[in-house]
Amino acid sequence: MSRWLGGLAALLCLSCASGPGHFGQTADSATNICLRNPACYTQTGNDAILPWAGRAARAATTAHATLRVLEAADVARIEYLLVECAKEAHFKINEREYGKGVIPDDAECNRLIGKDKEGAPITRKTELGRMKHERAFMCAQQEILRLFPDNISIEPRYGPNGKPGEYALTDRRAGSMKPDFAIHASGQPGQVQCIYDFKFPCTKAGKENPRDNSATQRQMGRYKQIGGECNPAIITPQLGVIRD
Repeated sequence: MSRWLGGLAALLCLSCASGPGHFGQTADSATNICLRNPACYTQTGNDAILPWAGRAARAATTAHATLRVLEAADVARIEYLLVECAKEAHFKINEREYGKGVIPDDAECNRLIGKDKEGAPITRKTELGRMKHERAFMCAQQEILRLFPDNISIEPRYGPNGKPGEYALTDRRAGSMKPDFAIHASGQPGQVQCIYDFKFPCTKAGKENPRDNSATQRQMGRYKQIGGECNPAIITPQLGVIRD
C-alpha cells in the first residue's frame, strides 16, 4: 500500500517538479518537491493537497501525509534542543551586553531606552528579548532544522482559511498569528503538530512565573486555534517547556 501511495504522489507531482516557483532542489524526489512547493496544494486545513487530483487520489495523498508526523521521542528531542537554544541565547547575550556572570536586575530590565515608530516606549528587557530571539532562531536553524528539515518551520504565519475556527498558512498579516516555532507533518506546514514560542523573561517575577502575563495568556489562547496534537507551549531558559 505505501509503495502505491508513494508512486501515486510522485506521478501526480511531476508537473510541479518542472513548473514555476522552483525552491532550489536538484536531487530531490518529485514527491518532496511537490510537498515543499506551495503552488502544488491549497491551504485549507486537511484539504491542503493537490487541487487537480481526483477525489480518490486526494484522499490517498491526505492519508499518506497525515501518517508522516514525528514520533513522541522526536518531539521530546526537539523540545530538549529548543530549551538548550533558549539557554544558550540567554547566556551569550547577557554575557555580551553585561560581562561574564552579570545579569540585569529589575531596574535595568525596566529601563526605558527609546520609542518605537508609533511612539510607544521601548524597555531594555524588550530589546534584550529581541536579541535573544535572534540568537535562539540561529541555534534552532543549526541544531534542529538540520535534523528535521521537513517537519520544522520557524516563524510560520497562520490566518483564517475561510472556514469558521480554522486556520491555514498565509502571507497576510491582518488577523494572522506568527508563532516562533512549529512542528508539523513532513512537507505540510499547515498540518500542525505542536506550536512553541520563545520567552526570555528579564525581571525576577517574570523568571519565576512567565505565564503570569495577560499578553502571553492571550497569545497562547489564540495559538490553540491553529490546532495540533499538543497545547501550545512557551520555552524559557529558566523553566524549559511550559504548557497548560
